Amino acid sequence: MAENNIDQLDPKHFILVKGARVNNLKNLSVAIPRNKLVVITGLSGSGKSSLAFDTLFAEGQRKYVESLSSYARQFLGRMEKPEVDYIKGISPAVAIEQKVNTRNPRSTVGTTTEIYDYVKLLFARIGETISPVSGRVVTRDTVTTVVNAINALEEGTKFMIAAPLTIHEGRGLEEELNILLSKGFTRVLVKEEVQQIEEIDPKKIKAKDVEILIDRLSVNPSDEDANFRLSDSVQTAFFESNGSCHVHFRDQDTVRYSDKFELDGVVFEEPSVNLFSFNNPYGACRKCEGFGKVLGIDPDLVIADKNLSVFDHAIVPWRSETMKKWLKPLLDMAHEIDFPIYRPVKELTEEQIQLLWDGKGKFEGIHAFFGFIESQLHKIQYRVLLSRYRGKTSCPDCKGTRLRKDANYVKIGGQSISNLVLMPLDESLAFFQNVELNEYQAEVAKRILKEITNRLTYMKEVGLGYLTLNRLTSTLSGGEYQRIKLATSLGSALVGSMYILDEPSIGLHPRDTARLGKVLTTLRNLGNTVIVVEHEEEVMRRADQIIDIGPAAGIHGGELVFQGDWDAIHKEEKSLTARFLNGKDQIPVPKFRRPWRHSIALYGARENNLQELDVKIPLEVLTVVTGVSGSGKSTLIRKILYPALGKIFGVTGEETGKFSGLDGDYKMIQKLEMIDQNPLGRSSRSNPVTYVKAYDAIRALFAELPLAKQRGLKPAHFSFNVEGGRCETCQGEGQVKIEMQFMADLHLTCDECKGKRFKEEVLAITYKDKNISDILDMSIEESLDFFEDQKAIVSRLKPLNDVGLGYVKLGQSSNSLSGGEAQRVKLASFLGRGQAAQKEKILFIFDEPTTGLHFKDIEKLLKSINALVDQGNTAIIIEHNMEIIKSSDWIIDLGPDGGDKGGQICFEGTPEEMVKLENNYTADYLREKL
Repeated sequence: MAENNIDQLDPKHFILVKGARVNNLKNLSVAIPRNKLVVITGLSGSGKSSLAFDTLFAEGQRKYVESLSSYARQFLGRMEKPEVDYIKGISPAVAIEQKVNTRNPRSTVGTTTEIYDYVKLLFARIGETISPVSGRVVTRDTVTTVVNAINALEEGTKFMIAAPLTIHEGRGLEEELNILLSKGFTRVLVKEEVQQIEEIDPKKIKAKDVEILIDRLSVNPSDEDANFRLSDSVQTAFFESNGSCHVHFRDQDTVRYSDKFELDGVVFEEPSVNLFSFNNPYGACRKCEGFGKVLGIDPDLVIADKNLSVFDHAIVPWRSETMKKWLKPLLDMAHEIDFPIYRPVKELTEEQIQLLWDGKGKFEGIHAFFGFIESQLHKIQYRVLLSRYRGKTSCPDCKGTRLRKDANYVKIGGQSISNLVLMPLDESLAFFQNVELNEYQAEVAKRILKEITNRLTYMKEVGLGYLTLNRLTSTLSGGEYQRIKLATSLGSALVGSMYILDEPSIGLHPRDTARLGKVLTTLRNLGNTVIVVEHEEEVMRRADQIIDIGPAAGIHGGELVFQGDWDAIHKEEKSLTARFLNGKDQIPVPKFRRPWRHSIALYGARENNLQELDVKIPLEVLTVVTGVSGSGKSTLIRKILYPALGKIFGVTGEETGKFSGLDGDYKMIQKLEMIDQNPLGRSSRSNPVTYVKAYDAIRALFAELPLAKQRGLKPAHFSFNVEGGRCETCQGEGQVKIEMQFMADLHLTCDECKGKRFKEEVLAITYKDKNISDILDMSIEESLDFFEDQKAIVSRLKPLNDVGLGYVKLGQSSNSLSGGEAQRVKLASFLGRGQAAQKEKILFIFDEPTTGLHFKDIEKLLKSINALVDQGNTAIIIEHNMEIIKSSDWIIDLGPDGGDKGGQICFEGTPEEMVKLENNYTADYLREKL
């Protein structure tokens, strides 16, 4: 949109941004149509996020704060305005960013999406408590239900209302009868016979046979006085007997009512929201306190290799000479009880495995063995032995559902809440859509069910139907977590808002990206402006408008290169994005695939949805693990391979997923590195230049300058991490953090040093007319030119530029880097080690390294990863990006679908072999690229 006519546009139809100068934006003016789906694209570091988040979202938030009362505003007053001439027509903003997920051990998919809160409410309102003894519904009688039941009988029917006699502590029967007389009661029933209290001999009768006669009445529903008297009598009966009321009819059985919540002699807990909350001591399982896991004996450590039989010492603790005696009885009696001692453990039935643990006859079993060990813990060798087999195991009481047992007596449509949280979301959605309820339940549940099915539908739409509500949030991949946040936002269904999304297609297979597109259009059709920062072709194709920022990154970006629709971008010449979309530029297919001789073999992987996989992972080549979302890629590599190898190399103590064994040439590897999207450091002071160890050389250079020597300044004075040269008001951060109770924390520029981080005396030292603060403000690309004569500094910074991070500032806080950028800084730190790293053979695991990358940047990334592999290292990449897949040496494809329908190996081989496959989702998309 030309700059001069932006002033003439109507802010009712457009969000107008004029003269944006945030970060590297160069006086950018743009008109974004409202209530449309708009994709902002461009190279990494071209200014997409600066426009979307630091300009549009920041202004949306600031406008919201301005709408608050002056009292609330005094706490938030100084929200800085984005550097821009004006922004008009902006709506309330919701941002869904790629933040790495929570590590809270109590956070589940259900609690994060708020679905579980509604399910709890549903069970508390309409759940029926079913007695485990008789299978009947437990109810509590009230005065109203008793009166209604009696009035439903034939008019004129005579009956008596009585209450069983309660003997209070410290009193006898005679005393109780005298108290009844003093209360005004004159008659009782003894074995259902009416008798005067004064005529009874208490010594000749038993207290349990006595009932207090409250009233004698006949059924008369139309008489108001009779109804009032009946209600009064029922209430008296409940009061006198601590909750029981007996109605006696002539020639019929006595009907017993209770206002306690009990049946079959068991008093049940009444359904309440807290009963179903595992984050509340009232509802949490007593044994595991709502965590679902306890420290116990880990079955996978006791029987480590499931390919062995009992005879071949599958039970690890019984391999030693002293402990063999525990196994001998089983070997002796195996033929009597028909137990297959020569069959591999993985082929045994559930009952046979249970027998190993529980024992039978003279064979005492594994549980008894560990019981014996625990009784001997005063001896050190037994303590050591026990510690070898201890691990986090599923809680035996709640089977990992985290709730107290009696919460599962409450059911809706025959299902308990535990059954529902363990179902895949697809199945639970079908359950809630088709659940049969009576009229009363349907009325109460109408609104709650709508909220639940809405949210579950969106979870399915964003391709997460294979998750369960009980799945821990900390076990999700970055892409899954972001899509959960997206589904949660959709579930709350705001209208007239501006949604800003940061690459929602991360972690999505091309097949699922199409479904994501539908979700984004749904969000737009509700009446929202949806702005998506994205590189995915499929999302651009669906957009009403594409805005391309560029032409390149960092100082060479920040301009509006193109604005228009999908058809128009194909005719564009200047835009790098357009050149890749219309095929003028492309990433070349490798001329040959590296052959391999050595590999690591992994057997019997069965964590989450993996179905007993056996897989070979080649060494010294580039392997890509792919498959649709939820097929088990992250589980196989991050949850099994990495912790299993990590324990051998002593680099991680993470819990290993279930698998049978590890074999092959893993001893060829000397080191293991996981390059994922977790933040670089916990501290806000961590930044790229310190991470790649380039800052040490820069500080040494400044400390050597004549003025610095004269003033006695050491390298430490140029550090913002230690006292000395840094500004103490902000402790070298350049910003002061203000914690907001109910909103995101505010970061404001420090008043003392004006964001420069250092004291005046340190800032006075300059190299080539730039002080240390100016250096930290430079981009990596600029600094390479600036320090061209300083070999030590350049060698450390160049790899950052090589992986496509030339636009990042040297002193930029690691907190502000996206997941993909953090990952590439880690990669650069390895490339920077050069010769030293070549001596060690390293196995690198990359988790979706193309996150946040433009086609042009993927080209650079591939060069960097190939450089590592050419040094003799191994790279395993979990990835959906077709450019990376077509450039790999070996592909392992999991599937065929997500969740229960996944977890199998669909293909192992080269890209050329893969494209010959029929009915394979990955092969279908790969064909277009080869």
